[in-house]
Amino acid sequence: MLFGIEWNTASNWLFATSIFPILLKGLVITIQATVVGFFVAAILGLILAALKSARLRIISWPARLITEFLRDTPLLVQLFFLYYVLPEYGIVLPAFLTGALALGVQYSAYLSEVYRAGIESVAHGQTEAARALDLSPLRQFGIIIVPQAIPRIIPAMGNYLVSIMKDVPVLSVVSVLEMLNVAKIIGDRTFNYLIPLSMVGGLYLIMTLVASGAVRYLDRRLPKQGIPLK
Repeated sequence: MLFGIEWNTASNWLFATSIFPILLKGLVITIQATVVGFFVAAILGLILAALKSARLRIISWPARLITEFLRDTPLLVQLFFLYYVLPEYGIVLPAFLTGALALGVQYSAYLSEVYRAGIESVAHGQTEAARALDLSPLRQFGIIIVPQAIPRIIPAMGNYLVSIMKDVPVLSVVSVLEMLNVAKIIGDRTFNYLIPLSMVGGLYLIMTLVASGAVRYLDRRLPKQGIPLK
């Protein structure tokens, strides 16, 4: 028995073999949405973290409010807003791009807090030394603080990468043919939900293990010591 299925009949194996290529197409969409969503979250999260670190409250407070709003509203609401409300203002995006953006926007709020923790972990002397070298605030942030903060937050960022991957099925509500949606369609047409859904569970388990292993590898390989300033 595997994932609750008795695999001792030839028909089950034949059915699983026949739908596997179809599920792989959904798997590709799942991976693409995960990558795009995480990229958007990483970039937007870093921008929010930088704004929240600003000394001027007129800059930091709006960024904090945006972060709280994104964290405290459901992903589904944000997804529906992007998909159904934006077209009323002439902004029409494909379903896949809308879903990936919704994932990125939602998780940018969480990653901004991760970035903030990493930034605060950088020794204050590094910033003082950069100021002594007359580096601009932007260069201090870009070439001194961020390169030291990123290696320290790799595990936390990896956790959110896996979380984004597991939230991709939410995109099925806007007709994105990710892996779980494909499995549901197969079940609707064949009246056999157990095998496709169990196969999706197995594929998600494999992806999660691979992603977690890659994060652990990066965490071991990236240096975490400070940058020597001359």
